[in-house]
Formats: sequence, C-alpha cells, structure tokens
Amino acid sequence: MNIIVQKFGGTSVATDESRERVVGKVIAAKTARDFPVVVVSAIGRKGSPYATDTLLDFVTSHVGSIMDREYDLLLSCGEIIAAVVIATLLTNKGYKAKALTGGQAGIITDTHHKNADLLYTHPDPILACIEQNTIPVIAGFQGMSKDGEITTLGRGGSDTTAALLAAGLKASRIEIYTDVDGIMTADPRVCDKAKIIPAISYNEVFQMADSGAKVIHPRAVEYAMRSNIPLIIKNTFTDEVGTCITQMAKIVNGKNNHHLITSIAHRSDRVQFTIQDIEVDDQHLLDLIATQNISIDLINIFPQYKVFTVDRQHQAALETLLKNSHHQYTLLEDCAKVTVIGERMTGVPGVMARIVKALQKAHIEILQTADSLTTIGCLIRQDNVSRAVSALHDEFLL
Repeated sequence: MNIIVQKFGGTSVATDESRERVVGKVIAAKTARDFPVVVVSAIGRKGSPYATDTLLDFVTSHVGSIMDREYDLLLSCGEIIAAVVIATLLTNKGYKAKALTGGQAGIITDTHHKNADLLYTHPDPILACIEQNTIPVIAGFQGMSKDGEITTLGRGGSDTTAALLAAGLKASRIEIYTDVDGIMTADPRVCDKAKIIPAISYNEVFQMADSGAKVIHPRAVEYAMRSNIPLIIKNTFTDEVGTCITQMAKIVNGKNNHHLITSIAHRSDRVQFTIQDIEVDDQHLLDLIATQNISIDLINIFPQYKVFTVDRQHQAALETLLKNSHHQYTLLEDCAKVTVIGERMTGVPGVMARIVKALQKAHIEILQTADSLTTIGCLIRQDNVSRAVSALHDEFLL
C-alpha cells in the first residue's frame, strides 16, 4: 500500500471553506489509491480562538507565566481540536477517520518540555488504522514521553511530526500544505519577479532557511532527508504542483531546474562588529561570546582586526560583554545579509565576480562577504535589501 503523509498548516484549517479544501485534498489522495495519513496544525494564527499563540496569551494575561509541563499541556490543545474537526468532517462525508494525539500516534520523546527531541516512533497505532481503512488525523507539534507526559516539539513542530511519521511508516512522500504555491526564488515581498522553484535539494532548503528564507522547518527536512523521502510543498487553495524537495533537484513535472543559482535569501537586523585589538586572543574571544549564547554570523579574522555580525537582539549583550572584557570595538547598525544559494555553483569560477558586478551596477556597497560550497553571503545596508535581491535575481536569470 502506498502511504503518503499530508500535513495541513494553520491557515489551511482556519475557516469552514479552507477545511472543506483540506478534506477534498485528503479524499482525492484516497481516491487515487494513496492512503493518506493526515497531520494538522492548530486552527488559524494569533487572534484566532484556538490558535497556539491565542491560547498562550489567554493564560499568561490572566495568571502570568506557565510552568514548562503545563505549557506543553496547554499548547497541545490547539492541534487536538483541529484533528477532531478534520476527522469529523471526513466521517460526515462517508470516510472512516480517527483523531489521534501525537502520543497516541506513536511519537515518543524525551522529557525536555517546550522543545522535546524524538526518542523513537511506534507506527503500530497508525498501521492499525490503515488496516481498518480508517484515515488517521494526527495532532501535530506534539509527542509523549515514556512516562506518559505530553510534550511539544518546538516551533514548526507540525512539519516535524509529518516527517517523523513518514519515516516510521516508510511513506512514499510527504505533502506539506500551506497558503503559498511552493518555495520561491526570493521573498516576493522584496522581489516582484520571484518565481516558484519546481525542484530543490534538501541541502539548498537548509541553506535557504539558515539564510532567512521562510520555508519548511529544518528539522522536518532533516528527518525526510535521513529516510530519503520526497517533500512536496503545496498550496491548499490551488491545484499548483508545488515544489519537490529531494536529494538532487531534477526535472519535476516536465520542468527543469538546472539554474546555476537556486535562490536569493536575505536576513535583516544584522549588526556588524569590528574588534580593533591587535593582541586579542581569537579563541578566547570566540569562546567568551559563545558562553553568552550569542550566535555569530558572517566572520572574517585578520591579524589587525576581526569582523563579524550578530542579530540585533544580541547587540546590547555583546556590547556589555566587550566593554567588561576591555575590548576595543566599533559597530555598524541597520545591516542585512543577502545570500546567493545554489549547489551547482561549487567549483564554478566567476560567481563572486557576477555578484559584485550586479551589486555595483545597482550602486550597493558590499560591507563584508563570506562563502561556502553552496552559498555566498554579502552584508549590505538594510535599506538596500530590495534592490540587492532584485539585482541578483536578474543577474542569475531566476
């Protein structure tokens, strides 16, 4: 039997109309002789009555902070409600369905509340549903510890649930339904020429997420990659084919994705620090920063000075640390990192030259660069992001 996992996000289950579309997608899969295993997020987003953030705000605004165990118990409610609703709708249309919590579906985690790690999956409860021709509808974002405590998997946890279950069930594919047609070559809010990417590799998706793109949660991609299960990002509200994520991006649905560069991502709110101490101990400095849980982004180390960037939320803490350690430094605020991503650039000469040319032509100053085998990142001023992304998008014919 060909098992597929279909995950539907909060906007997909937010209204009567959208829930009808969800049910239609599930029934269509069943009709096509795939057996759907359904995973759902909580209904809607912040402000919706049963959204995760709404539930959290309700309790914290009335009684204050919540203990970690009770936090997980509360946050699991939104997905359970959504699972019951979708299972009931399927039943009302003549299809046997059963709502399950994450724990009931066999997701067993450690006891680290609010961001639990998987210990193992136990697929027997879902397989029992399938044997009885019953569609399992599973509450995403949650699992259960070995001693029966409800746990949650952290933000993006419903994507992770789908990937975990797919691996345990040896599913043929994972379909992640959201409110966009797929992964795009750039953020359409800053680049009006952004297009859907028909096929992309797991590694490129990791790089996009790390570089600021709002794509599928990296943990979900990791679990899918381990089991070599294709991930397909689709739109609940359209019939577009979406984006297929596999080990190697190939021809998908007749479309070839052999561009040298796959996408342009950006991350705002960067602050550039320059450490001017000539005699500074590099290892000691980096260890000191790490002890404060401050993540460094772009970094260049020279004998005379060190340059790196951090997220603006860490600026005050880092300044305090450097002052207390008597390090001399300067900083540049209101920066952003624009990253060019593509597996096919590895070993290809001239990519950096094209980036520099495109940004210079757009009169954009490059403040710092860093690269890996599949990425080249450029630090620029925040107010140049839209022009920079569009210039690079045009240069690489995306």
